[in-house]
Amino acid sequence: MSEGEQSDLEQPSETAQEVSPSRPEKNSKVRGILSLFMWNQVLIIASLFLAMMGLQTITAGQNSIPGMAVTGFLLLLAIGLLITSADFFVEGAKGLARRFGIAEIIIGLTIVSLGTSLPEILISTQAAWEAHVNPCVQGATDCATDFALGNIYGSVLVQITLILGIVVIIKPMKVKPDWIKRDGTMMFAAVLLLSMLIMIDGDLNRVEGGLLCLLYVFYITYLVQHRDEIRTEEFEMIEDIRTETGFEMNWTGATYFVMLLIGLGLAMFASARVVESAANIAVQLGVPSAVVGTTLAAIGTSVPELAVAILAARKSTGVAVGTLIGSNITDPLLSVGLAALVNPITVYNTELFYQLIFPATLFCTALALVFMWTDFKFNRQEGGILIGCYVVFISLLYYLT
Repeated sequence: MSEGEQSDLEQPSETAQEVSPSRPEKNSKVRGILSLFMWNQVLIIASLFLAMMGLQTITAGQNSIPGMAVTGFLLLLAIGLLITSADFFVEGAKGLARRFGIAEIIIGLTIVSLGTSLPEILISTQAAWEAHVNPCVQGATDCATDFALGNIYGSVLVQITLILGIVVIIKPMKVKPDWIKRDGTMMFAAVLLLSMLIMIDGDLNRVEGGLLCLLYVFYITYLVQHRDEIRTEEFEMIEDIRTETGFEMNWTGATYFVMLLIGLGLAMFASARVVESAANIAVQLGVPSAVVGTTLAAIGTSVPELAVAILAARKSTGVAVGTLIGSNITDPLLSVGLAALVNPITVYNTELFYQLIFPATLFCTALALVFMWTDFKFNRQEGGILIGCYVVFISLLYYLT
């Protein structure tokens, strides 16, 4: 083979590297709506949806509440559908944002950051809507708003103890001081502010919910305004993880719009089924719905954070911490704020929240920040302590209920 022919063969690969120096060009062909329904993720979503509908059809004719195993399986299917359809919605939103020429860093700071918290947002607002449609009786010891609040605090607690502890045990990590000063402080302040607003008068009204949402908007605005000073590694890493796992494909604008509609519609449907199934489990076990929200629902909806954190820890430890901290800012501000705007959140099971859930969440959040401050490292012993804290919390929860 002559040198000229060899040069001609090598030229396309060099051109491809110039187009995307940091990432191989995959799926360069633009795919349409028909190709979307042959995508593996769509097939998974369709399978979960059909399984849920089939299970509901089978149990619809019964006068009594379905058995515990059936209800639990339905809850798992609903959480699975919620997570996959929420990710489907995020992919559509990101694709449309790129089509409109929005900068990648802005997409990362907004859409990507909200993506892993979307299940908590939808579950909280759905529970608040349920409380709005079926108002709780005065003097009741349990309500759908307890489930919404329990899910948010439970998610924060799961992510800052169990998930962070697992990630640290897998790979000890260093923490950037800027993460603690800006995002870590904001995370603790968000949890503290939410707890104080509720403990003052026992509820969170629409004005207070609007205030929490406004604080979140200010936080995102600050990040966007200082985007040049903030390292974009986190968002690039999450994009790489999604690309490696097959989530990144090139679609037409109409297809991204279909993703947006289908993803949001199915996510809302799934969140309603999560709330309904959790309420049935609470009835069958005879425990407050806040317990189900703090444990089963919180762990289930935290699966996206666990997946991203474990995958990110292999490449960038800062990304793993940043993902969990960012989610724990979104949940107590935006998720609860939106739920309070839908329907004021009143704490009915005050003993459980005041004596255990609030103090445990604040203590574990502060403890994780202390671990981060000490020489800005997370070792395996500290990860084990965080996991132990979650085990103690579950034990106390079982004892109180």
